[in-house]
Amino acid sequence: MSFSITLPDGSKKDFDKELTIAELAHGIATSLGKAAVAGKVDGQIKPLDFVLNGDHEVAIITDKDEEGLDVLRATAAFMFEAVAKKEYPELHFGEHVADDGGFYVDTDKKDQIKVSELPKLEKAMQKMAKNGEKIEHVQMAKSELEEMFKDDPYKSDLLKKIDADTVDAYKLGDFVDFGFDALMPNTGKIKHFKLLSVAGAYWMGKSSNPMLQRIFGTAFFKAAALDEDLKRRAEIKERDHRTIGRDLDLFFVDPKVGAGLPYWMPKGATIRRVVERYIIDREVADGYKHVYTPVLMNLDAYKTSGHWAHYRDDMFPPMDMGDGEMLELRPMNCPSHIQIYKHHIRSYRDLPLRVAELGMMHRYEKSGALSGLQRVREMTLNDGHTFVELDQIQEEFAKVLRLIMDVYKDFDITDYYFRLSYRDPKNTDKYFANDEMWERSQKMLKGAMDDLGLDYVEAEGEAAFYGPKLDIQTKTALGNDETMSTIQLDFMLPERFGLTYVGKDGEEHRPVMIHRGIVGTMERFIAYLTEIYKGAFPTWLAPVQVEIIPVNLDAHGEYAEKVRQELAKRGFRAEIDDRNEKMGYKIRESQTQKVPYTLVLGDEEMKSNGVNVRRYGTEEEISKSLDDFINEIDADVKSYSREN
Repeated sequence: MSFSITLPDGSKKDFDKELTIAELAHGIATSLGKAAVAGKVDGQIKPLDFVLNGDHEVAIITDKDEEGLDVLRATAAFMFEAVAKKEYPELHFGEHVADDGGFYVDTDKKDQIKVSELPKLEKAMQKMAKNGEKIEHVQMAKSELEEMFKDDPYKSDLLKKIDADTVDAYKLGDFVDFGFDALMPNTGKIKHFKLLSVAGAYWMGKSSNPMLQRIFGTAFFKAAALDEDLKRRAEIKERDHRTIGRDLDLFFVDPKVGAGLPYWMPKGATIRRVVERYIIDREVADGYKHVYTPVLMNLDAYKTSGHWAHYRDDMFPPMDMGDGEMLELRPMNCPSHIQIYKHHIRSYRDLPLRVAELGMMHRYEKSGALSGLQRVREMTLNDGHTFVELDQIQEEFAKVLRLIMDVYKDFDITDYYFRLSYRDPKNTDKYFANDEMWERSQKMLKGAMDDLGLDYVEAEGEAAFYGPKLDIQTKTALGNDETMSTIQLDFMLPERFGLTYVGKDGEEHRPVMIHRGIVGTMERFIAYLTEIYKGAFPTWLAPVQVEIIPVNLDAHGEYAEKVRQELAKRGFRAEIDDRNEKMGYKIRESQTQKVPYTLVLGDEEMKSNGVNVRRYGTEEEISKSLDDFINEIDADVKSYSREN
């Protein structure tokens, strides 16, 4: 026997007898052997006891590598399964996943595991880690595993998907499971971990399947890294728009009446309405014609546009109207705005023609992917399409970009960057087939950005199927990279729908279409704002801008109503807390609800036609005249709550 192992640096080692990945690591360096947690053989993750007996490319994965962290977390998930099965013998297991977010295990039993039971399971895992118990990697016959898991419907389901007679499995004492790429050889290094939470998850992500319980956890090689991650998670929980939305009564989603379909409560609807009015006013001032178009459209339109071919899996099934007509819930607004353009004969004098709409769309999202307002099945997009002549592209592109940056300023969005998104030149099948169009439009976008003097990054493979685009990427409050706004060039749809305009020469010409979204969907944008502001919305956006608290309802209630009416006449959103509660409780409640201004009204205020003002987040109380307060809040709102 003679074979060679190629290492990541290109060097080769020759061997005349088989050896394991662990032995290879120790042979390279003792320190590498101690740090090794797994290996990568020809690109595949393998456990340390994997036998090498032929020519391979091998990389040793250590506790310094991201993949090493994945192996650690997979091992922690396996340990959790082992202790949970011992504690609850009737427990069944579904899928398990370990990645950069931690790990989770799907479970099922009659009485689901409670959050209060996690510390007990965690303690059992800690004992197992302290004992350094052996984890054995074994090859088992598929038939043997089928017999072992015959009473577990989920494991039986997973085994059916394996097209092999033998299966890689792992043993920890009497416990056995499969489906892991690689686990560590013992529990000794799994010291710094935490079981985090429980949630519901449909089996295989399908709402028609049973609802399982998903147990989340995480693990690190060092205690400091775990502590830092737990602090980060606490911040995420504090900013989670779903939690804030519940606490401030902004919206709710009830799977019983429709998963992924948010209900906007009065306060949430107020925030959304303010945003919508703001956007419409800005767009109208910028020359856009706002329209309303139906949420249903003939399926043929989406076949013509290419959406049916490219996005069919994300669209709801067509509705057969019984007379040969097939209607589709729209996943995009583009074909609707094209119909607005086509309704009249267009001249070069009409261009640029800017059409905008807060257009409701529907996407066929799987239940497992839904998340509060960020991932929904019904959404309203701040959408717009401009039809231009070829020589108007650059000027219109710059105009849209200036509008986006002005809007960002008003919402105090500062952490963003520009990404030019091109088609993937190595995989052009999923894009509109016109090389000349792609080359031309990509150069136009790049040239426009260069002329504006703006920095940008370039990303191949991120374009829409019909054309390149500029994506404006923002950082969410939780540090995630997210596309907020987009500007897309499109030569394809005008061609497919036969759009024309009469030029100066009296001949018909083809317009170019520019797709743009300023703040994306209302749902995702308000989720973003909720998390950025932690629910403490600036005064101009706050659903309740002023909370009025009379010291004594009988003595001061009439004056409180007078103050509320004065504020309402000037367009401010004010409410009176007339509950039979102590004043201190009401003030604390106003702070909890993150109302920008709290006014306390007693004898002195009533005599002087004044108010006692407390700003959110402070304990300072300032007495001033009602007129002075109105001037203060008016300036606050008009400046979009910017301090300077």
